[in-house]
Amino acid sequence: MSISESIGQAKKELSGDEQILVSAFKLEKIYKKYKKVIWGAVIILLVFFTGNAVKNAMQEATLEKANEAFLVLQANPEDAKALQLLKDNNPALFELFSFAQAIKKNDANALASLSQSKNEVISDSSKYAQKVLTNESADSALYKEIALLESAYLAIKAGDTKQAKIHLDSIDERSSIGLFASLLKHSIIKVK
Repeated sequence: MSISESIGQAKKELSGDEQILVSAFKLEKIYKKYKKVIWGAVIILLVFFTGNAVKNAMQEATLEKANEAFLVLQANPEDAKALQLLKDNNPALFELFSFAQAIKKNDANALASLSQSKNEVISDSSKYAQKVLTNESADSALYKEIALLESAYLAIKAGDTKQAKIHLDSIDERSSIGLFASLLKHSIIKVK
């Protein structure tokens, strides 16, 4: 290697090192200028991720308590402490459990209170079940066709075959209840 080539290579290395130093100085200048913003962002990120971790841990603990209370209630539905623990930690599961117990016991009063629930499924199911227990006609979004069938049956029982036919005609023949509706229609014809 000749001296001129060595000098050229040394210049290239020095210019590369010089660029690294210039970049380092630029970074230092930017850091000094935005030091508060950078540390603020780091602190905000740390607080955010720590807060999320704590929130998730608290939710897990709450769900764990609710699950333990639910398991106790599976064995002993009358356990007042477990009922209160479930109500405090998971109100939706408490309402579902209360609905199941009310259905099991045919408790129209409990179903009436559950019909005021904010959970639309529990509310609609409770209203429907309460009406069925009291032998009244019921409207239901979840049990629409079976509610129509029930209303038709009650109308037939009361002797109002016109109203029963209106209810039965509202049921789609292709539905799973269509066969029962058809059978009730035939029973109306025989009654006349």
